[in-house]
Amino acid sequence: MYGFLRYTGIKIKDRIYRLRKRIFLFTELKRPNIQFGSGLILNGIPLFEIDDDASLVIGKNVTLTSWNKEYHINLHSPVKLYADRKGASIIIGDNTRVHGSCLHAYKKISIGKNCLIAANCNIIDSNGHELSFEDPPNRINSKDEPKEVEICDNVWIGAGCLILPGVKIGEGSVISANSVVTKDIPSNVLAGGNPAVIIREYKKS
Repeated sequence: MYGFLRYTGIKIKDRIYRLRKRIFLFTELKRPNIQFGSGLILNGIPLFEIDDDASLVIGKNVTLTSWNKEYHINLHSPVKLYADRKGASIIIGDNTRVHGSCLHAYKKISIGKNCLIAANCNIIDSNGHELSFEDPPNRINSKDEPKEVEICDNVWIGAGCLILPGVKIGEGSVISANSVVTKDIPSNVLAGGNPAVIIREYKKS
């Protein structure tokens, strides 16, 4: 009896998931300011918060993973793509995979082709507030100036990383898990730590 109830519960959950995914496909992905190429793979249902005056561009064969099923570590949350100011944009290149991570753009976040963004990363182009040391009580009312983030082709960002405003990560580089990237990282290096520093350089033969 318990097995039957469990099986029935799984079937109901599957039907609810398929319905939610269908609603997502026919609402969010039909918006004129959201463009996506062929071969988009949605493992679970991502969260899109794209302002009417902002844009989201997703290339071909992109994977967005928003559930734990068949992923090798725990995802804390679904993929969140958040562009909430006029003119803000998020661009994700062909063949890139984003797993349970947040991209929050006030201005622009650009992810190249063939990138791997592991679980529970945060990529932001604004800190949200100014330091306001001259008037700390007003800090809560302040907004800092966003700085574009660029992640070039073939970059691998390990789980739990934080990529801060104004950063550019060069082509082919790898950022080790749980790193905080505060400044530009050149191409073809392994970087990591808090703040992230170059651990090893790789020269093409």
